[in-house]
Amino acid sequence: MRILDALTAAKAGQKKKKRTYELQTVWSEQAASEAVPKEYPRPQMQRSEWICLNGHWHYAFTKKGNRPENFDGRILVPFAPESSRSGVGKKLHPGEYLWYFRSVEIPEVPKGKRLLLHFGAVDERCIVWWNGKLLGGHRGGYLSFTFDVTEQLHEGKNTIWVRVQDDTDKGQAARGKQTLAPEGMFYTAVSGIWQTVWLEWVPENYIENIKITPRFDEGEVKLELTMTEPLDVAVLVSGRWSSYLHQIPASSFVAAERGAEGRCSVYAGEQIEKVMATTVITLPEVHVWSPEDPFLYDLVIRAGEDTIRSYFALRKFSTGHDKNGIARLFLNNKPYFVNGVLDQGYWPESLYTPPCDEAMVFDITKMKELGFNMLRKHVKIEPMRWYYHCDRIGMLVWQDMVNGGGPLDLKRLCYLPTVLPPAGTQVKDSHYSFFARTDKQARAQWLEECIAAVMQLYNCPCIGMWVPFNEGWGQFDALRVTKKIKREDPTRLVDHASGWFDQGGGDIRSVHNYFRPLRVQKGRRPFVLSEYGGYSCPVPGHMYASVSYGYRSYQNVEEFAEAFVQLQKQIRALEQEGLAGAVYTQVCDVEEEINGLYTYDRKICKVKKRDADRIYNKK
Repeated sequence: MRILDALTAAKAGQKKKKRTYELQTVWSEQAASEAVPKEYPRPQMQRSEWICLNGHWHYAFTKKGNRPENFDGRILVPFAPESSRSGVGKKLHPGEYLWYFRSVEIPEVPKGKRLLLHFGAVDERCIVWWNGKLLGGHRGGYLSFTFDVTEQLHEGKNTIWVRVQDDTDKGQAARGKQTLAPEGMFYTAVSGIWQTVWLEWVPENYIENIKITPRFDEGEVKLELTMTEPLDVAVLVSGRWSSYLHQIPASSFVAAERGAEGRCSVYAGEQIEKVMATTVITLPEVHVWSPEDPFLYDLVIRAGEDTIRSYFALRKFSTGHDKNGIARLFLNNKPYFVNGVLDQGYWPESLYTPPCDEAMVFDITKMKELGFNMLRKHVKIEPMRWYYHCDRIGMLVWQDMVNGGGPLDLKRLCYLPTVLPPAGTQVKDSHYSFFARTDKQARAQWLEECIAAVMQLYNCPCIGMWVPFNEGWGQFDALRVTKKIKREDPTRLVDHASGWFDQGGGDIRSVHNYFRPLRVQKGRRPFVLSEYGGYSCPVPGHMYASVSYGYRSYQNVEEFAEAFVQLQKQIRALEQEGLAGAVYTQVCDVEEEINGLYTYDRKICKVKKRDADRIYNKK
């Protein structure tokens, strides 16, 4: 074990005095002051009649929950108030309220139409009013939600009020790496609206949800449609052959109850009765999806007067044994080495919110150019367009759930299993006090949000694994949680406890190793180094803070690049010994944590493509 590196990392969080510097990516530097994401935010279920509500809203911070008489200024939605891109740069504290207000001009209300108000994500809980009338509320800072505003709608000027509260790390709710006192590997908190807000016109009876399940072995796709009324449905599937039309008669629809995701995400709102139909379509031509060939089928669904556009892919995630009897990860029924990189999804000027579509594409494509085929999205859920870009570019995703619970005791949850690895396999996660998970109601809320996240992201072909718990942060009953995830989504793998505190379940043996010699532990489950590396390298002029955090320090990019190349060659050698997958830390620097392949502002890559080519013996 590299004792000195481990001690240095442990002491990094004890530094108190620091200076911070303003950084921006080129996309914000080149953008107009009012530039906001304008693309349709939900590519997996797209309609043509919509209104983007991103842009300037009025805002106010208050100590009490009463509607403010005056505003503090204007905020640029969907950027969080803590970010510089929002134009605010102010933190929302526990016990405070953040208010949003804007008006919307509706020149005409079409007959036979309904108007839906969508929020991509609001952290952490909110209440929404339309024209002064309560629509309802929502809790869960990473989930999308919708209100039907038709009954409160009128022609002309309409108003929207949103009231937000967020306890960040002073509460029990899911928060990821957000903290009110950022340092080390924990970062600036995010509050309020941080994903796109939009309006969407739909017919009186419309498709509320689609669930797309590829059946790889059968060459089929299963569609489950949830609607407000039974209607005749036409499904148009397009591939490299001519388009194929499939009909679903209204008689195939049956009554359905509102799902768990509805109970979790929206409260005090109108409950709409729904019907659903299931159909299986045999594809005339099979073309499989992989990172090397990310082929997507186009999908158009027409139900009565409603039309949505979507897409899907044929791929299969499983485990098995190779010709030598070693447990491996499989993609499309073949052994597949998953070469991943940890992705925190933070931006210096906009925090949780990517500054634009091009910025998301940059991160994905640059990691692919460096030889990676997977991004482990770390304790954060991204906007839906991020997953769409992974789908079409060809990048696997292992999706973390967002941790919650009480204050993290890093000495117990991180340092102890690092120094004494056996401790990570001896502690049962039914000991709730050990993991700061004694609040039964908070555990139930987290589990509902976990399943809601699985269903929200279900249609994304790129996602190959769910990761409910990381390093014991807020962990509880991992075997039961895994069983519940598998029941909702049997098509994907589950890493039930990434890092340590393994309970003997899930689909892989998942280990974090930053300070010990890298070795393969063969067993019945495929062995994955789900975090390793963490090499840090300061780049003057591109650092967020005067203090830094990392696991092994190099003073210049040349030394860093050489160390990275040698480490990657070691990973390739371990693959031959039975390593099934690996996740290098990480895509880019984040605040004090400077162990990225790119600097925080994405302007400097610490590893050149020629260095990456050396790993794979490319000329």
